[in-house]
Amino acid sequence: MLGRGSLSMKKIYLDHGATTPVSSEVLDAMIDIYKQEAGNPSSVHQFGRSAKKHLEAARVKVANAIGADPKEIIFTGSGTEADNMAVIGTARLKAKQGKGKHIITSSIEHHAVLDTCKALAKEGFEITYLPVDEFGVVSAADVREALRPDTILVTIMHANNEVGTIQPIAEIGQILKEHQAVFHTDAVQTVGKVPVDVNELQVDMLTVSAHKIYGPKGVGALYMRKGIRIEPLMYGGGQERKIRPSTENLAGIVGFAVAIEKAVEELAVEKQRLETLRDKLIDDILQTIPETKLNGHPTERLPHNANVSFEYIEGESLILSLDMKGIAVSSGSACTSGSLDPSHVLMAMGLSHQTAHGSLRMTLGKATTEEDIDYVVSVLKDVAARLREMSPVWEQRNK
Repeated sequence: MLGRGSLSMKKIYLDHGATTPVSSEVLDAMIDIYKQEAGNPSSVHQFGRSAKKHLEAARVKVANAIGADPKEIIFTGSGTEADNMAVIGTARLKAKQGKGKHIITSSIEHHAVLDTCKALAKEGFEITYLPVDEFGVVSAADVREALRPDTILVTIMHANNEVGTIQPIAEIGQILKEHQAVFHTDAVQTVGKVPVDVNELQVDMLTVSAHKIYGPKGVGALYMRKGIRIEPLMYGGGQERKIRPSTENLAGIVGFAVAIEKAVEELAVEKQRLETLRDKLIDDILQTIPETKLNGHPTERLPHNANVSFEYIEGESLILSLDMKGIAVSSGSACTSGSLDPSHVLMAMGLSHQTAHGSLRMTLGKATTEEDIDYVVSVLKDVAARLREMSPVWEQRNK
């Protein structure tokens, strides 16, 4: 597991928000499928029937984890694909039905939703991007005010992937009960981390991904409430109710099911453990390193997420310096992807370009210990001091 030390350097992985290592239970289950199941779940012979049995058992486990019916689960190749299916599939079908072409989303969505909405805008759809407050919270009242007779879809993420703020999804869902608009939420960051029940959240569609919960990459799911219809993005077969035609990734799906069942089973204990470590990390940084600020809601946030801004320091420099010390984190800005633009999430929350560029996202996991947190804070303190000594802006500020 990631997070333990080595003979040469202590290695600590604090980027579980990006992806998680595959657990041994998940890997064992996948290997068993690869070894024992040669059939295609769509085939009618005994090999196909055996594969189908595993597929449907996995569907039950995923459905149970979020309070859904197994028939409401569509397996996909990723969370991004599920988001695209939900947003594009709903928009195009509703437009064809003459229901309207107005979509409501937030300014801090994952690019799997934001870029999809931008693509739909080129097809003539009108997109309303709701603002957030200083903590990254979308107002349910703003959703109500933005609704129009021609609003066909509202898509608001359950929790933000960068700053960890959890959104008032159930409150928004209650508002939308009296409207024709379909309600979708991207729950990739929340399932397995906090309790998720599609009925309590009052959503019509919900996106899940396996690799955020110690499952394999390349597997996701879209929950679609009974009665909800979308236009498929793919054609070619009858798999997944013809909504996602393609031979299912059986081993990956079985691994996904094991991962989500395990995550829900351990949720209460692990959530409390991570919250304690997260709060220690945040408090120690804010108390020992000057000119630092927590980003996101102080309490309504993911249990494993800590996003902190370090004034007068570039986030990319922090990432590289920490990496040299064996610590893996990510930046609140997009510099590491080759863009000079700061995080759209942090900018939407009102941070300056400078502050947004100096932000780090640290996301904890199963292997994270209190000793790890102490080491990270110690290294951060030294790295921040060194980088600021090299900064002309820091020097000018202290004159």
